[in-house]
Amino acid sequence: MFQPSLSKGKHALAALAALAILAVAAPGYAAPAKQEPFVHSWQGEFPRTDFSLHAVPLDQIYDVVHRDAVPAIDNPKIVSLREVYGIGDWEPVVTVSVGKERRAYPVQLLTWHEIVNDTVGGMPIAVTYSPLGNSIVVYDRRVDGQALVFGETGRLRNANAVMYDKETESWWQQYTGEAIVGDLTGKRLKPVAARVESFIHFRNGAPEGTVVMPRTPSMRQYGHNPFAYYDTRGKPDHSFSGALPEGIAPLARVVAVGEQAWSLDLVRKQKTVEADGLVIAWQPGQASALDQVMISNGRDVGNVTVQRKTAAGFEDVPYNVSFAFAFHAFYPKGVIHVLK
Repeated sequence: MFQPSLSKGKHALAALAALAILAVAAPGYAAPAKQEPFVHSWQGEFPRTDFSLHAVPLDQIYDVVHRDAVPAIDNPKIVSLREVYGIGDWEPVVTVSVGKERRAYPVQLLTWHEIVNDTVGGMPIAVTYSPLGNSIVVYDRRVDGQALVFGETGRLRNANAVMYDKETESWWQQYTGEAIVGDLTGKRLKPVAARVESFIHFRNGAPEGTVVMPRTPSMRQYGHNPFAYYDTRGKPDHSFSGALPEGIAPLARVVAVGEQAWSLDLVRKQKTVEADGLVIAWQPGQASALDQVMISNGRDVGNVTVQRKTAAGFEDVPYNVSFAFAFHAFYPKGVIHVLK
């Protein structure tokens, strides 16, 4: 495995088996890219990427580790609920329902892989996670009729993962699903309605559901949080240098739908928030994946659902329970509704 050198006086935060992902979390490691020399080195890793095409300044992109040092999962191991092991009842899972299929993706798996390329109910999807902004989004992988397969570039922008597709080697922003570098610059992935909920909540609601599990359990320290105590430390990762939102703590969780967001404190206090045709609901019983060393021991941040009432009843709406600083970085004109 690639082992980057940390800046003087800095330390890896866990065992070498976790180093690729911990390099992202280690304060002081990431360095801003200088366009000319870095583009030359990037071209060595991404020979098919046209770096003359880009929607954002290239000097906003930070090098952390090399391409695929955080390995995406392209051929997930799918098991029944009876075959699941090692996942605590209150641990968070990302759940996707398409047609009659319901599938859960444990965050303890996404912590170490960040992307799962899968197909559910005939829909090709990418389940994506960027821990530093607590951003979890599921995307339809189809662009102009072609199903893309995604991996990690090993780079960050606004402390958010920059992904790439293996077909064109264009670079994509995880938070927004926008292609920001390469041939597909300007294209956007369509978000898919998904939930982040506790495993017991999924299990009770979908007894015939399936779960993605690691093919090689010893490959990573699954169940461990390499970003221990991150979401209570008060400020974003050192790689983030953007403007912070006003009136809310940078690492406070917000429920984001498009360019509007509601603080989790507000939703938790009111239990249900109705706005712009949305019904945002909260109930207790989900461990934070970015709190304690063991994810299962994380403090209770609760379960959130976002739905819209239609003629056929309530339907789930894509949402992202991210940190406030991440929402503000990508939607600087967006509105965050907070508890008064």
